[in-house]
Amino acid sequence: MNSKKRTDLLKDWLSKIMKVDFSISPASSDASFRRYFRLQTYKESFIVMDAPPHNESIEAFLKIGNMIKASDVNVPDIFEYDKSLGFILMQDFGNDTYLGVLNDKNQQHLYTDAIDSLIKMQKFIKKDLCQNYTQKILFDEMVLFIEWYLKKYKKYNLSRKQEEELTTYFAKISEKVSNQERFFVHRDYHSRNLMCQESNNPGILDFQDAIAGPLTYDLVSLLKDAYIEWDEEVILDHSIRYWEKAKTNKLITNLEFSNFYKDFECMGIQRHLKVLGIFARLSIRDKKNQYLKDIPLVEKYLMDATERYRDFHHLRNFLDKVIK
Repeated sequence: MNSKKRTDLLKDWLSKIMKVDFSISPASSDASFRRYFRLQTYKESFIVMDAPPHNESIEAFLKIGNMIKASDVNVPDIFEYDKSLGFILMQDFGNDTYLGVLNDKNQQHLYTDAIDSLIKMQKFIKKDLCQNYTQKILFDEMVLFIEWYLKKYKKYNLSRKQEEELTTYFAKISEKVSNQERFFVHRDYHSRNLMCQESNNPGILDFQDAIAGPLTYDLVSLLKDAYIEWDEEVILDHSIRYWEKAKTNKLITNLEFSNFYKDFECMGIQRHLKVLGIFARLSIRDKKNQYLKDIPLVEKYLMDATERYRDFHHLRNFLDKVIK
């Protein structure tokens, strides 16, 4: 079904629900098939999700949303939904994403709120309610770097030996991050999915792909954000604050900060490799070229992390040939 027919179907569904006149306009779209609209009445507004059932399921969004809300973390209230049609009518958190408002003056406050919400989710959401972020999934995500970033985006001709060496590095990285303590992982906990709210800040979006995985994954997403860059002192400061709170809440025990930060960096390498593959795929396969402008920052994160630790110097030597 094309987007126009989906929009007509959505308007028809909303007409049966709403008791007053309304208008709808595009609110946003994301890297998936989901689209979002803002529904406006004469006195209030809502957000409507359109998730075509043959491409997306709203089941996970509803399930994970309930789990997060039960941990006293702010996710949108759901007012109406139709699983067969793939529509959800929900609370409108407004237009102020973290990405849109973050600056040097407010970053301390906003990231503190985001870290506090992250700690709550990790502490109170039972990890056995989510699918496991297995070692194989972690490995397969890094293979996207080879297939989409190297071969298709960079048009780099890998030798068989180079490809074998890369997959060996990826296997070691996926094994190492799999050994971290496992907790609830939002999976896209970054500035585009965090909305500034007057109370119980932030409002959290795009949580439907949540999974049970490594402790540091969401912290990496938050502090090594593909869409906004901070000095290393800022990243280090918030990492320390997170580590202290995680220890206070008994999420981690007997882990010195230097070891924790190395785990954080290793998790970052996995995520940066994955994101480079995904951004390249979004452009080449899905014609979503807006993500190309964010590739240089992710490349920088990857180069910095592989330079910092001897364990990753072999990988860094290869990256020097392809990231220039």
